[in-house]
Amino acid sequence: MKLKELLIGLDVIELSADEEMEISGICYDSRQAAPGQLFTAVTGFASDGHKFIPMAVSKGASAVLCERKPEINVPYILVANTRYALAIVSGNFYGNPAGKMKMIGITGTNGKTTSTYLIKHMLEEGFGAKVGLIGTNANMIGDKELHTERTTPESLELHKLFAEMYDAGCTHVVMEVSSHALVLDRVAGIKFDVASFSNLTQDHLDFHKDMDDYASAKAMLFERCVSASVNTDDPYSGVMLSAAKCPILTYSIEKASDLRAEDIVLKPNGVCFRACMRDEECSINLGIPGRFSVYNALCVICCGLQLGLSLKQCADALGSANGVKGRVETVPTDGDYTVIIDYSHTPDSLENVLKTVREATKGRVVALFGCGGDRDRAKRPIMGRIGTELSDFAIITSDNPRTEDPDEIIEEILTGVSVPEDRYVAVTDRIEAIRYAINNHMPGDIIVLAGKGHETYQEINHHKIHMDEREIVADILKERERK
Repeated sequence: MKLKELLIGLDVIELSADEEMEISGICYDSRQAAPGQLFTAVTGFASDGHKFIPMAVSKGASAVLCERKPEINVPYILVANTRYALAIVSGNFYGNPAGKMKMIGITGTNGKTTSTYLIKHMLEEGFGAKVGLIGTNANMIGDKELHTERTTPESLELHKLFAEMYDAGCTHVVMEVSSHALVLDRVAGIKFDVASFSNLTQDHLDFHKDMDDYASAKAMLFERCVSASVNTDDPYSGVMLSAAKCPILTYSIEKASDLRAEDIVLKPNGVCFRACMRDEECSINLGIPGRFSVYNALCVICCGLQLGLSLKQCADALGSANGVKGRVETVPTDGDYTVIIDYSHTPDSLENVLKTVREATKGRVVALFGCGGDRDRAKRPIMGRIGTELSDFAIITSDNPRTEDPDEIIEEILTGVSVPEDRYVAVTDRIEAIRYAINNHMPGDIIVLAGKGHETYQEINHHKIHMDEREIVADILKERERK
């Protein structure tokens, strides 16, 4: 592809490269540079890509996309923001596939993953569509599952994935859009046919300076969409509504809105309610328990309506939907107690899952949880308070300590604990913590293994060590059989 074709839609400050130059590919990691490529010098948090221009050129890069003139003699394209520029040139390189499919973006702190899976199922059922999915659990092209490292990939990988989806026959793409992706321009240049906001609770304050900054980041999605849906029960909904310059559908349980849930019934194995939309209503049955599942269902219905499905089609699809791995996922046990794996790693999500299982338990609610290292430290005592107050017994342990000392993380969690000492224990090793929970269970208990969800690793000092909690539970049950 000629350089001038890559630069369409980009404001160039200065150009020394020949616009007729043929470009064979794009890279932003100098270690992956190859002959004929355009190297994009991205300024990151840990390093500055401009320092690696000589390495990229030595490996054959033909030109450099940069914010500062290179210190070596190499054809360059000078722009104000290389992160934004990377997104634009990546889209152009892959033929802007996002513009050829219906794009649905879901943002918010909790509920994104479940909502995207439900929307995918709904579009497959309602339209017979082939749907691409991008999110925390995995990336999917129809039924084919791909591994993912981030909730929202970097723009170059994102457009490559869009191209694969389009080439495979996908007509729709539903994706989680993280605040990082919005601030760091990973989704720059993409127009979303539908954007939806679920909720905003404390998370990622290691990246955002405060909750208002976090909300402003989320609101960026609503500046680039054709239609929007917003949960008006959330205190930050006004920020999203103000940002949206398009038709909006609001949904709620408590407040006035376009789509409301009435007559909610919370069951151990799911939820049912009446979805009321102006003068139309429909019964909804979703086999995923918890009040938060009602909000997820409302989010999904709004997206379906905005894409042209009827309320009944949305209801039928939700009625046949299954749960999502790592979201209130039940695993087999050897007795009259239940073990649930859930991704709840924020104060709000931990509160939601513990309240959900409380509605179904015949015995104790046992909460096993921790907090991630190198992340928002302010939420640690909050998690400690919620995890111990909303459970009958809590086991405080490790959850991706990364480069931090796991015992120090636990000490910070414990500063928020005020329940009696016989209501909790700290066990640093997560496998030992799970073993403690199972070996000390009582009849009717529900043990919630919170934080890992779909993850099958523990991240320690930049290494991901295999740790699948389903396998751990199975191994502990085998140990118990041998005794």
